[in-house]
Amino acid sequence: MKNANDPYNGILNLMNKMTCNGLQATAAIGEILSVPPNIAIGYNGMTITSQYLWIDEYWLQGHTRHAKGHIVSATQNRAGGGGEAAYASHNHDIDNDYSDSIIYTDTWHVGDKVLMIPICGQDRKTAEQFAVLCKLKRLDGN
Repeated sequence: MKNANDPYNGILNLMNKMTCNGLQATAAIGEILSVPPNIAIGYNGMTITSQYLWIDEYWLQGHTRHAKGHIVSATQNRAGGGGEAAYASHNHDIDNDYSDSIIYTDTWHVGDKVLMIPICGQDRKTAEQFAVLCKLKRLDGN
């Protein structure tokens, strides 16, 4: 009979703990059933609603992104006018700061496929919520 100090028993217990902690549901593909703000996603025969979803904010309609920077370049050479020297082929230097805003207005459609990553609960096995990261498209048309 083996006792509690048996090294093999300790290794088996450690492997069991590692296996239980490592079991997690994997990424899956969901289908948009209704769009935000009352989003619903079909997943594995269930309808998942907003209280169980974490949505990538870049995919929310009305999300605004701001960009700014500095551009150094030049226009392409171009001639103009009636052949006068003042209108000979020339370019213009560009050395300017810029800023821009992009507002997303058309992001989700019913039927879109999305990547869903389960967020496991404290038992590290049960998916309690999902992160929705991006819209997916197959290039073969399926």
